[in-house]
Amino acid sequence: MKLIALLLYYGVLQFLPATNNRYFKVFRPIRSFAAKILFRKTGRNINIERRANFGSGSDISIGDNSGIGINAHIRGPLEIGNNVMMGPDVIILSSSHEFDRIDIPMNKQGVKAKAKIFIKDDVWIGTRVIILPGITIGQGAIIGAGAVVTKDVLDYAIIGGNPAKVIRFRNERKG
Repeated sequence: MKLIALLLYYGVLQFLPATNNRYFKVFRPIRSFAAKILFRKTGRNINIERRANFGSGSDISIGDNSGIGINAHIRGPLEIGNNVMMGPDVIILSSSHEFDRIDIPMNKQGVKAKAKIFIKDDVWIGTRVIILPGITIGQGAIIGAGAVVTKDVLDYAIIGGNPAKVIRFRNERKG
């Protein structure tokens, strides 16, 4: 069943129009159904957008009312909480290349072990954000467009830049 769902998703479903207008919302439950078969765990009312690439999806879980953005390229192990918004072209990486030895070319050193990424509840990930392996994004955080997240993000932090830095906290009072 998973193989059929993978073939169907990558062969047809990923190319259906985006669901960002009222006429194409009909495609949302179709891609969500495929994700329910492929992902480790899915919540209610999820949205997998056009051209989202998630590999086999077997080590990805996504919570209620959360979505994967248009052209997103994500890899597990990945746990996405509830009410997570993801903009277009987001990249979430769970592994990287080895590079410690200088006597062997980097492309012959292999790949580091996968490091799980956690995205907690009520997070907004902006367009073209890159999240590196092993990162935890705290509850209520906002990741500004184009940010490269190299370190864990605290709850309610608003971050941006390359490398991403804290701009302020959502739960701070404005003075």
